[in-house]
Amino acid sequence: MLIISNNELIKILGIMGRDTIAEILTSIRNAYMDQKRVVRITSTNSTENVVKILLREGFIENMRKQREKHKNFLVLTLRHRRTRKKPYRNLFNLNRISRPGLRIYSNYQQIPRILGGMGIVILSTSRGIMTDREARLEGIGGEILCSIW
Repeated sequence: MLIISNNELIKILGIMGRDTIAEILTSIRNAYMDQKRVVRITSTNSTENVVKILLREGFIENMRKQREKHKNFLVLTLRHRRTRKKPYRNLFNLNRISRPGLRIYSNYQQIPRILGGMGIVILSTSRGIMTDREARLEGIGGEILCSIW
């Protein structure tokens, strides 16, 4: 019997790499649903930029870098809000918009507004990863990565 690991199968079939943005959004969403306070995600340039935006906009409480066995990780401290009826309430929703199989692009005039401007859209532009407000101010469009509200 031949046993093949997932990494070997990916190399054999030539399947593209991972969708790291979707992975961090799913990890954060699952940690919120499971009422975890801390979540650890793999660190890449794009995930680090997205997490910095989440930190700046107040969706997460803290971020620190961690190195383990030649791999870099980001350790995120999540922000939870207590209510009277339930001990924890999910603060926000995360949706992946553009994905590897279907890229979604927009110019700065057609960037969607989430909940009338209360939510944010994260874009990948020629000047880096930024929020919808920053892209509108600079007058540039790009690939719409995700929406958060």
